[in-house]
Amino acid sequence: MVEIDSTMPHSARIWNYWLGGKDFYPVDKAMGDQIMEFFPEIAENARGNLRFLCRVVRHLAEAGVRQFLDIGTGLPTADPTHEVAQRIAPESRIVYVDNDPLVLVHARALLTSTPEGATDYLDADVENPGAIVQAAAQTLDFSQPIALLLVGIMQFVEDDAEANSIVSSLLTALPSGSYMVLTHPTNVVRGARMDEAVRQWNEGGGSPRLSLRTPAQITGFFDALELMTPGVVPTTLWRPEPSDEEPSPIDDYGGLASKP
Repeated sequence: MVEIDSTMPHSARIWNYWLGGKDFYPVDKAMGDQIMEFFPEIAENARGNLRFLCRVVRHLAEAGVRQFLDIGTGLPTADPTHEVAQRIAPESRIVYVDNDPLVLVHARALLTSTPEGATDYLDADVENPGAIVQAAAQTLDFSQPIALLLVGIMQFVEDDAEANSIVSSLLTALPSGSYMVLTHPTNVVRGARMDEAVRQWNEGGGSPRLSLRTPAQITGFFDALELMTPGVVPTTLWRPEPSDEEPSPIDDYGGLASKP
């Protein structure tokens, strides 16, 4: 039986609250409201990150990618990775990875696949990349290109050396022609207000703890890859839809790169 701790705020559930979902507890709402009280733009960051994910997955599927390894899935929202990819290519295969019990419950119920493709969920931690690759290989073919999605996850690995080692290990397992998508919060847009939001999160018991990195540090995750235009930028500015209103930069940076 899955045990869910409803007494401590958790990132996946707070994120769900900021996105207008329903899968959170009072403690998550309290933490979310506390941060939004002085930093309402945090909800804008959450929405911008989700829209970026939809755009980049659609781009990859249209480019011929048929396998996706989505680590740090979070609670299912509108247009999850498999739905976006399988609308374009029903044969797409997606493996989701997270280690939150509530995410596990919802994933088993909601993350279903087309008959032609496959969708799987792994209960695993990003800090154990070897185990992730080994388990994902039951669904994905690691001799063929895979899109690695690290969207809103690496900020929960506070140690820089460990974070870079995790990304390097995951990339090493991918064949040439694969891709990596990575997003990460920073403070270059809102400055001290974003710093305060992180402080309140960490001191208020938000789980897991999170950290900010500079755009240069975020770009460093892509060092072994070939970054695609427009590079590492605020996610709202990464190839916005022509129909979108003029986007504004947010403290959520991301990019897409290919593995030579």
